[in-house]
Amino acid sequence: MGPILIVGAGPTGLAAALFLSVAGVACRIVDRADEPAQLSKALAVNPRTLELLEPTGVSARIMAEGRPIHHFQLRRGGAVVLTMDLDELGAAYPMTALPQARTEALLAEALAAYGVHAERGVSLSDLSQTVDKVVAVLAHPGGRVETAETPLLFAADGAHSRVRHVLDIGFPGSAFPEPWRLVDVRFEAPVEGAEGYVELHPHGLVFALAFDPAHWRIISTVGDPLNHLPAGAVVKDVPWASDFHISHRIADTLAVGRVALGGDAAHLHSPVGARGMNLGIEDAYVFAHIAKEVLDGAPERLQDYGRLRHVVDKGVVQRIEAISRMARGEGLWSVVREVAPHLAGSLPPLRRMMEQTVCGLDHAVQLS
Repeated sequence: MGPILIVGAGPTGLAAALFLSVAGVACRIVDRADEPAQLSKALAVNPRTLELLEPTGVSARIMAEGRPIHHFQLRRGGAVVLTMDLDELGAAYPMTALPQARTEALLAEALAAYGVHAERGVSLSDLSQTVDKVVAVLAHPGGRVETAETPLLFAADGAHSRVRHVLDIGFPGSAFPEPWRLVDVRFEAPVEGAEGYVELHPHGLVFALAFDPAHWRIISTVGDPLNHLPAGAVVKDVPWASDFHISHRIADTLAVGRVALGGDAAHLHSPVGARGMNLGIEDAYVFAHIAKEVLDGAPERLQDYGRLRHVVDKGVVQRIEAISRMARGEGLWSVVREVAPHLAGSLPPLRRMMEQTVCGLDHAVQLS
C-alpha cells in the first residue's frame, strides 16, 4: 500500500505533509493546479500557528521574512475607539503579517528537504474505501489515470472540495449578499502607525493590514478600497484587486472512514480575524498526530479527529461570523457594534477575549 495521500497543496495540505514527514510518516501530496497560487488570500500567521510550526523550522523563517503585528485598532469616523495590544497575551510568537503565497513557499521548501514535492496537475476524480484502505482515482496531465491505494486520505482541496463532494458531505451555512472588495496596494512612502485596523462605517467596514509600511491589504464592503486608504497614503501601484463573496460554513462531518477533511474543505468564514489559513494548519497538525497513531494500530483515532476538529472549527466559524455581522452593522448587530468597542475598552476580560480570537488562542489544541 502507498503512503498517506494528501489532496490539495495549499497551506493546509503542505503543512499536513510537513508534520507527517517530521514525524517519519511517508506521505504523498497532489494538487490539480499546475503551479502554486501567486495571489495571497490569507494575510497573517498567528501565534498559535507559529507555535505548531516551530519544530519544522518554518516559524523562524516566517519571523525573519514577515512583519510583527503588535497593535490592532477599531476605528469609527477616523477616531480610534479601541486598541488591542496583541503582545499582552504573552504568546511565544507575535502575530506576523506575511502574504499566504510566501507562507506556502516556505512550507514547500521545508517539505522538499524531506524529499516530498507536490505533484502538480494531478486531480482526484473518485475514491472508494474499505475497512483498511482508501482507493483514489487520480487524473494526471495527458490523460493518464492512476488508481492509488493509501491507508489514509486527507482532503485539503479547498472550498469546492472534490473529496467532500464524492463523499456527499453537507456543507451548510450562510453567505453575505454584498461583494467584499480587495486591493493590495503599494504606497509611494511608508505609512507608519498601527499595523492593522478595522474602520467601522454606518453600513459596513474597511479592513486594513500592513504587510510592511509601504505595502498594505485593504478590504472594503463600502465601495472602492482605494477610497478608504490610511491617512496620508499616496498610491504607487496596485498589484492585485479582486471582488469576492463571504460564506460561513462548516462540513457536517470531518471524517468518514479513513478520509478526513481540513482547511477550506472543512470550514469557511470571513477574513475578519485572519483565521482561515491558520485554522487549516491547525487541522493539519492534529491530523498528522492522529494519523501516526492510526498507522501504529489505532484506526478508531481518525474518528477522534473528526470529533475534535468539528467542535473547534465550528466554534471558530461561529465566532468569526458573529464578529463579521457585528462589524457590518447588520440588523440588531448594529446596536452591538456601537457598544462593544467601548465595553472592551473598559472591560479587560472582554478585550482579552477579542485579542485571543484574533491570535488563534481562543481554544486549546486537543489531540485526544
